[in-house]
Amino acid sequence: MSTDDRAFLGHPKGLGYLSFTEAFERFSYYGMQALLVLYMVKYLLLPGNFERVWLLKPLQSLLGGLEGQPLASAIFGLYASLVYLTPIAGGMIADRWLGKRLTVLAGAITMAVGHFLMAFEPAFLLAQLCLIVGTGLFKGNIASQVGALYGPEDNRRADAFQIFYLGINAGVIAAPLIVGTLGETKGWHWGFGAAGIGMVIGLAIYVAGQKYLGPEPARVKGAARPKLTPTEWRQTLGLLMLIPVLAIAVVPNQQIFNAYLLWGDGAFDLQFRGTQLPTTWLITLDAIVSVSFLAGVALFWRWWAINHKEPDEVGKLLIGSLFSFAGMMALVAAAVQGESGKIGLALPVLFHVLNSIGFAHMMPVSLALFARRAPASLNSTVIGLYYLCLVGGNALVGWIGGLFSTMSPVSFWLMHAGFAVVGGVGFLLFRLLVWNRGGAGKGLPEAIPAP
Repeated sequence: MSTDDRAFLGHPKGLGYLSFTEAFERFSYYGMQALLVLYMVKYLLLPGNFERVWLLKPLQSLLGGLEGQPLASAIFGLYASLVYLTPIAGGMIADRWLGKRLTVLAGAITMAVGHFLMAFEPAFLLAQLCLIVGTGLFKGNIASQVGALYGPEDNRRADAFQIFYLGINAGVIAAPLIVGTLGETKGWHWGFGAAGIGMVIGLAIYVAGQKYLGPEPARVKGAARPKLTPTEWRQTLGLLMLIPVLAIAVVPNQQIFNAYLLWGDGAFDLQFRGTQLPTTWLITLDAIVSVSFLAGVALFWRWWAINHKEPDEVGKLLIGSLFSFAGMMALVAAAVQGESGKIGLALPVLFHVLNSIGFAHMMPVSLALFARRAPASLNSTVIGLYYLCLVGGNALVGWIGGLFSTMSPVSFWLMHAGFAVVGGVGFLLFRLLVWNRGGAGKGLPEAIPAP
């Protein structure tokens, strides 16, 4: 792609269309997800409603006969992990057969159908299946299209992913205010319908921006395996070694959409001038803080780099783990406060601040790293493999979240602080045993500019 196209905030026009498409897709996705556990615990899994859902009884048996909150947590974990597993297949479909554009279009349409099906209780599991399949076709491929807007030596790529993540967070901010408020105050199905409308808007934006996305890369025909050079193999293996460590490290952040919401619903003082605020607004709070610190962290490192050496990617992942741990300890302190009454919002806000700084040092950095160093012939597939960290992380979130009803809040959040510590130790071992020994000269990912 040409470096002359700077029409959108100094970046190609295509980045604007992709970012707004992703913003509306995330609006619909996170709007539904913000309601999901509350909807199941407060309505769908109650006697009289549970029996109407197609195939829910067999799924309950497969999940060990769980009931109530543990069952809701298990379903959430299964859904949230599968939506990050299917991008592997979606990447292969794009690389080998349909190309990125048609695959993204198919995914967007399938997700829109899934969101509208959520408004019909018997079709709950069918709706979840549509969302899982649609996300698989959509997610990795739209992210790889961001990277494809830039040439190999165009250092705007990392900034582009920062903007892309800002679009994601814009969607997350709006989702609880609209989808969550409608779902909690007017009716669950109103909220799910609003999520479907958001997905249709995202689809329309993507279709309108087709001419700005550049030519499709050559596709691998049929089932033939592309040949990678030894350097490309080493680069790919170096990236894949980070996946299990990232899976552990993301557990504290991902629990926000599961047990944290249920805990906040019952334990937080959400009264404002005599009005009970919707619990889903906690997700808006998190998103606002995340947007602020995604930008703030990027500006900080640019300022720091003027007179100091900037940490490389693994160094930033280590920093992220430290802030994640600090955020969990803020929740531990809040849980101690909750033993004597309702929890004020000061400690939860501190948690969101610390956790968001940690997030800004993890996900955008690691995604940009994968997009840049993945071999061109398997770019979508390798980015799909990147999302295995969220497959494993969300599976853990669902399993561990089921313990919320049997553990004390203090113990529950201390356990999550332990996940942050284990993730940090994993990043440190990767630096000592792989990163420092390999280096860019031997095919491992080299440092890229800070996002």
